[in-house]
Amino acid sequence: MQSAVFERSSPILFRTYPVINFSNKELYDLCQINKELKIEKTSQGNLIIMSPAGGETGWRNSEIITALNNWAKKDGSGIVFDSSTGFILPDGSMRSPDAAWVRYERLAMLTQEQKQRFLPLCPDFVIELRSFSDRLDILKEKMLEYINNGARLGWLIDPQNRQIYIYQAETAPVCIDNPDIISGQPLLPGFKFNVSEIWKPCF
Repeated sequence: MQSAVFERSSPILFRTYPVINFSNKELYDLCQINKELKIEKTSQGNLIIMSPAGGETGWRNSEIITALNNWAKKDGSGIVFDSSTGFILPDGSMRSPDAAWVRYERLAMLTQEQKQRFLPLCPDFVIELRSFSDRLDILKEKMLEYINNGARLGWLIDPQNRQIYIYQAETAPVCIDNPDIISGQPLLPGFKFNVSEIWKPCF
């Protein structure tokens, strides 16, 4: 278990602004030629570079995506995106949440070219999953960024402490200790995720 601390290297902040100010297309192209990295952009224009997730985080995220996608297909009002999807937020940042859900009516407003690149919108629902190297305070700031840019609901899942932070617009974040099940009501009617299944790895 001790080696799990090195599951993923800490993110690197690569300062590029104002020397280099990437357009959305240039940022997309940069990510395409560096697919072994996960790259995000801050609202100030600097890059955040991360390595791929380790096994435990990858497994947990797969469980989350599967549960959310199964619900979304039955609900029929939106679509799920995985952690490789980039979103250009209204503040100019580019973020890739570990899981996201967007209503179909919002996606219908995008052009075909926009759909093929980073999506120029903030998801309605986002999930961030903390890995062993992630700083909790930075993830909390990231969650507030989603909410401030229009997300209606966000979950920050912290397996290390078995806690979930729930973020919603116009309300203070709520921390739940060691929950078994978490509900997406009212934004995601009928969606319940059994968090207890991902607290301890199955391998």
